[in-house]
Amino acid sequence: MHFTELGLSADILRAVTEQGYDTPTPIQAQAIPLVLEGRDLMAAAQTGTGKTAGFTLPILQLLAQDTNLSLKRFKPRALVLVPTRELAIQVQQSVFTYGKHVKLRTAAIYGGVAIGPQTKLLKAGVDIVVATPGRLLDHVTQRNIDLSGIEILVLDEADRMLDMGFINDIRKVLSLLPKKKQSLLFSATFSDEIRALATGLLRDPVSVEVARRNAPAEAVAQCVYRVDRERKRDLLVRLITDNNWHQVLVFTRTKHGADALAERLCKARISAAALHGNKSQGQRIRALDDFKKLKINVLVATDIAARGIDIDELPHVVNYELPSVPEDYVHRIGRTGRAGASGEATSLVCIDEHKLLRDIERVLKREIEKRVLPGFEPDPKIKAEPIQKPRVSSGARNVAPARAAAPARAAGKPPARGKAHASAGGHHFGSRHR
Repeated sequence: MHFTELGLSADILRAVTEQGYDTPTPIQAQAIPLVLEGRDLMAAAQTGTGKTAGFTLPILQLLAQDTNLSLKRFKPRALVLVPTRELAIQVQQSVFTYGKHVKLRTAAIYGGVAIGPQTKLLKAGVDIVVATPGRLLDHVTQRNIDLSGIEILVLDEADRMLDMGFINDIRKVLSLLPKKKQSLLFSATFSDEIRALATGLLRDPVSVEVARRNAPAEAVAQCVYRVDRERKRDLLVRLITDNNWHQVLVFTRTKHGADALAERLCKARISAAALHGNKSQGQRIRALDDFKKLKINVLVATDIAARGIDIDELPHVVNYELPSVPEDYVHRIGRTGRAGASGEATSLVCIDEHKLLRDIERVLKREIEKRVLPGFEPDPKIKAEPIQKPRVSSGARNVAPARAAAPARAAGKPPARGKAHASAGGHHFGSRHR
């Protein structure tokens, strides 16, 4: 199938072609025609599947073909709610890139920066608003935005928004929108909470699922190293140095743990940086950019901060600590083994995590290979200790926002105008034409 078969307009297809793409990904092939038909959509799609273009392309076309466009300019017509600043940047850049030949305006709205410039953009009139829930409500309170004209709503990464404690903010936003609208919900998993949200939001939705639920990347080789909790850091240093791993994404449960591990790796002469919600936007952008350019070898991240990180041909993912939710393991290892490339996912598991490992294997429906590195044999005398789950603070909505940054390169392409940019994601399409 080619993009020309999806019902997109000549202006949209021209922008797609200029980016060097002619074949849609599975989520794009399924979602785009349905959105163009005006259907509500409930889509299971993880980061890296091309879901962003799956909704931005048809939304751009639907809005651009309205002949009364000028009469609606001062009321946004499409709203995309996202959990993080990086995803807001990614979606906005998708709108910029594929809407370059249509006359539509967009604004990315998120906290952590001065509200004034965003207010100026909104009052000048925009068609598409990409926003984190908290900062959007700030603008609503200050009467900077009128949501009564919204025709299309997108909840992107809905599962992560619920994980981050945004449910009350989402409900407040939904109460401000017209009842008659087209709604699109994208989520990596369909939990009971997500289904309940969809039931109250979507009208006769079409369900789209591009991969079987909780299916790990088939190209990812997985293994577990059994090790005592206090020796994990030393084992990780040994694995990186002995195997000459040059680009490794490491997951921890907590922000403090990410900072401590990055510091330990640096002391071992392994270039590393931490990525989590307490880092400033400048620090986050710099860490991602340095990691993509191999200026640092290891990026230590929490699950929320790593959501949306997209790096072509990332060779190694390490679960320094297993996630408390088995499905998050699938999301983590899915960062590697993309686009036909091979990848390795290594987990360092202490006695505290044996139950978590069994839960993960139950989801995978198979056992993961177990290994012990000589010199790091677990001490059988050590007893298991309870694992404290990371807390989501009441102010979780402020985890997401931060300063806008120039977008990362898309699908391995060099950044525009020769500049190196970093963000938490790019635009993913299928095959390029040659």
